Amino acid sequence: MLKRIIFFIILMFSSFLVKANIVILNGLSHNYKVENGQVYKGKISLENTSNQPQNIKIFLQDFSYQSDGSIQYTTPNTNPKSNAEWIKMNTNLINVKSKEKTEILYEITVPKQVTDVGSYWSVIIVEPVDNIKPSNEKQGVNITSIVRYAIQIITDIDSEKATPNLKFEGVKIEKEDKLQILKIAVANEGNLYCKPSITIEIYNKKNGDKIATFSSLPMGLLPQTSKSFYIDISKMPPEKYNAVLIATDKDENAFALNVELEIKND
Repeated sequence: MLKRIIFFIILMFSSFLVKANIVILNGLSHNYKVENGQVYKGKISLENTSNQPQNIKIFLQDFSYQSDGSIQYTTPNTNPKSNAEWIKMNTNLINVKSKEKTEILYEITVPKQVTDVGSYWSVIIVEPVDNIKPSNEKQGVNITSIVRYAIQIITDIDSEKATPNLKFEGVKIEKEDKLQILKIAVANEGNLYCKPSITIEIYNKKNGDKIATFSSLPMGLLPQTSKSFYIDISKMPPEKYNAVLIATDKDENAFALNVELEIKND
């Protein structure tokens, strides 16, 4: 009986396929500085890397995320800062031949009177269409997990009058694969999209000397969202330190926070 159960489990897993045959070639975030009443054109370039043709559906959704890892996709225009109504695409369904590259074209028509400055956004979802099919060769069904892409379309109106406002929401150290990882939760409470990175300067608690500086990778942060930034501090020996966290973006906006840091020898 045990052998039969093990065989059945192996059979089920061998029927589970993850398909990532569609590749986006020109990035998952498209940013525009826009003006009222103007029209802007863009495109999503993609490639079917598989040996089979692929149907793809394309549609709009609103989008937000939080530092706990949660992501919300909602109906267009449920977000008060959604620009989904401004975006028109040249198609909602395409068939891409094997090894073929193609483009999805879109047009952004900014309303003539947008009074609130700052960032407006939505996402274009690019999703391969596959069905759950009975298998003629094996027992059970072939379950195909489809990898879909969300391409952010971010439009900034009067960006010189808007600002991000970054707030440090939490700092903690977690051990991951024998590494000491500093996780910094940061929220953007402003009205402008930014792409900050986080730097930590670590100081000797007794004499105040700077000991080390580490930085995270930059990540985009939409208004009224938050993300966790990760910094590897495994090189630091167990001890109590003073530290300064500094968030900076490409426009040299800077936000700082003094913290006490305790690295334990777990």
